Amino acid sequence: MAANHGNGCMDGDNAGFLPAFPHFATDAIHAGQDPEQWNSKAVIPPISLATTFKQKAPGQHSGFEYSRAGNPTRNCLEECFAALENGKHGLAFSSGLAATDTITKLLQAGDHIVSMDDVYGGTNRYFRRVASRNGIETSFVDCTDAANVAAALKPNTKMVWVETPTNPTLRVVDIQAVADVIKGRDIFLVSDNTFMSSYFQRPLEHGADIAFHSVTKYMNGHSDVVMGAVVTRRDDLHEKLRFLQYAVGAVPAPFDCFLVNRGLKTLAVRMKQHYQNGLAVAKFLESHPCVIKSFYPGLPSHPSYPVMQKQASGCSGMVTFRIKGGVECASKCLQYLKVFTLAESLGGIESLAEIPGLMTHMSVPKEDRDKLGIYDDLIRLSCGIEETADLIADLDQGLKKAVPEELRK
Repeated sequence: MAANHGNGCMDGDNAGFLPAFPHFATDAIHAGQDPEQWNSKAVIPPISLATTFKQKAPGQHSGFEYSRAGNPTRNCLEECFAALENGKHGLAFSSGLAATDTITKLLQAGDHIVSMDDVYGGTNRYFRRVASRNGIETSFVDCTDAANVAAALKPNTKMVWVETPTNPTLRVVDIQAVADVIKGRDIFLVSDNTFMSSYFQRPLEHGADIAFHSVTKYMNGHSDVVMGAVVTRRDDLHEKLRFLQYAVGAVPAPFDCFLVNRGLKTLAVRMKQHYQNGLAVAKFLESHPCVIKSFYPGLPSHPSYPVMQKQASGCSGMVTFRIKGGVECASKCLQYLKVFTLAESLGGIESLAEIPGLMTHMSVPKEDRDKLGIYDDLIRLSCGIEETADLIADLDQGLKKAVPEELRK
């Protein structure tokens, strides 16, 4: 029998990838959770709803003074975030875009950003329509070739923002190659790790200065919390970000922190099943007569598979594909699905399906979407943790109902 390397897939499916990160599941359960920090010795960190805390004397508090500045439940979660990314400092925010906004506030008017061209629609919208109003310019380039990053740099470039794999076309950026391009310059590198989670990829280990997450997705994994997270090893960035977290105030509620803390405890087991389902669905779609082309960086057919292998220990449940018959068949297919739910977002225990061009990426100009390959016949799947055979059967029936027989050649 083939061996399972702890990441959810057998030898033949995971050959060449990094080994699973040691102690990950243990850290997800115990980092920041020491019962000794509570008088009650509670095994699970309690929800601290207090907005203010009694002081011993004026200006002499016991670690907490006002909940925007620090909260016991949030502190536990932030320590766990840092441990799972093998970082030093973790910060939690009220949403992924709140975290994006706070990171961008490290810049000032006249600064320049180099961003991956194929990014989450909200990130694209923020850089184009919000950061630009504050005098910050953004160049969107294909960062899968580090030479493009080098060519886009300007004297006033202060931040490079990459996303890997990208949303929604699943292109892969070589994080270390981009880090090498900006080495020695006064530029910091942010790597959006949302599509992989800390379980499969750790950007800080490949030269990134900041690992970013929309925690709403895989990290929480239950589609019931909106949150963002930032992890860094750099003390200088942490000091500035911590001040901005306090001064701007985009902090998550203690109850949300409790829920995410709970979600992280099953991250390892969830991601193994996401990987198993994503890989099986991708293999199924590769040869399906109703599909023009499928995209999954965990398969050798993906052009950046070697890059994926050298910087990740596996792959998530994100799969995209182009359906025959155009947007009409794409829309019909999603309406015929019964296990997959037609909805935005991703990374939850339930399987979701959407058309990015009509939904999550509609704010990206049409001409830009076409250049990036975000066609209206592109379907994005977030494979949950249901039974693998049920997901494949659901896709098969939906595709065959949506695509006419004459197009299946």
